[in-house]
Amino acid sequence: MLTKRIIPCLDIKDGRTVKGVNFVNLRDAGDPVELAQRYADEGADELVFLDISASEEKRKTLAKLVRDVALAIDIPFTVGGGINALEDVGVLLDNGADKVSINSAAVRRPELISEIANRFGTQCVVVAVDAKQIANEWIVHLVGGKVPTEKKLFEWAQEAVARGAGELLFTSMDHDGTKAGFANQALRQLSNIVTVPVIASGGAGTIQHFIDTFIDGNADAALAASVFHFKEIGIQELKNKLRLQKIPTR
Repeated sequence: MLTKRIIPCLDIKDGRTVKGVNFVNLRDAGDPVELAQRYADEGADELVFLDISASEEKRKTLAKLVRDVALAIDIPFTVGGGINALEDVGVLLDNGADKVSINSAAVRRPELISEIANRFGTQCVVVAVDAKQIANEWIVHLVGGKVPTEKKLFEWAQEAVARGAGELLFTSMDHDGTKAGFANQALRQLSNIVTVPVIASGGAGTIQHFIDTFIDGNADAALAASVFHFKEIGIQELKNKLRLQKIPTR
């Protein structure tokens, strides 16, 4: 079994870390730079920073805040939100991001995936997919989960990988913030049909949920927010429990 990664996520709005349930009812979760530094110190494998209102507000990701976070940590750092062109990627990489996460812009213009992969390498491209179940189909949503599309999760995931995505970040909108566990059935199906790592997102509430998503969901990494922000689960405690289950971590 390949080494599994634990990834805290900073959802950023108005320069602060926030967390909601099913993508709504956001509450403040703290200063992003302080949280990022804490996670690096606690042994997080990577960090994801998502400017969750950038697409809706039609503006660029907060480059200065990205730089401040990058200077505070020494672990791989993925940044998403408001990325629509190659120059946006260049700005974020210049400010300390290691990878970029694209979502709405990739669905609207899939060629962007290939353009970024060709310029900066596939290892730099994380395609984030927000989806929810509608009539037993996983339907891709845009703009922070507010706009349904005609794309279906598994077909879009395969296209994204074919175009150059180096990783997929799948968030189940139905599970987001519920702390009821990840969407493991969908995650396993995703892992079986693509050749790149799949990051599980949405639903972490207990250590058992992480164990389940690595074993039952076959996820390569697990991303969570509130359980880490509010110290409900400690990263070292989580890694120790995973090792007891013979799940290798970094």
